[in-house]
Amino acid sequence: MKFFIDTANLAQIQEAHDLGVLDGVTTNPSLMAKEGIKGEAAIIKHYEDICKIVDGDVSAEVISTDFKSIIEEGKKLAAIHPNIVVKVPMIKDGVKAIKWFTDNGIRTNCTLVFSAGQAILAAKAGAAYVSPFIGRIDDTNWDGVELIAQIAQIFSLQGFKTEILAASIRSALHIVKCAEVGADVCTCPLDSILGLLKHPLTDIGLAKFLEDAKKL
Repeated sequence: MKFFIDTANLAQIQEAHDLGVLDGVTTNPSLMAKEGIKGEAAIIKHYEDICKIVDGDVSAEVISTDFKSIIEEGKKLAAIHPNIVVKVPMIKDGVKAIKWFTDNGIRTNCTLVFSAGQAILAAKAGAAYVSPFIGRIDDTNWDGVELIAQIAQIFSLQGFKTEILAASIRSALHIVKCAEVGADVCTCPLDSILGLLKHPLTDIGLAKFLEDAKKL
């Protein structure tokens, strides 16, 4: 399973990269705004900076919602760097745009997916990635990881090549559960990735080793 970091913060991207496990980055307008990135020129420059850090796919999200505007915006984003994947919302014009991008050699990530039916549409249109938001599903008292498992089974049975990118990750446990049920990619905040390092028995064991080492 590939690890993507879900942020536009360059320092966090660098830290995840330095850890040696980073395969890519996902962003969205909210994450850009959080970092104070405003205006087309600044956004393009920021994506260029991200692509200098990580040698992997970087999802750049369109903000348009009609077919023509999604295409125009997506073409600009894809032109920034070969690793850019255009992030398109799961709406009717979004699916149409994904098909257009696929036919014209531009890879896409279909975002805001909350059902297996939506995932099937995205895969049929040729999306490189489909992004189910499991944390938001959990918020509605349904099981987000169960959706990942359902999509993984369908894609396997039907031979879809679209990769399942588990999004809206809330914890290290989410990452493990997504790996168990067949997610191809997990995108999450840095804290969730670092959470995988932690276990109280590791801390206890290391403390004992270090204490014993003083006796040598």
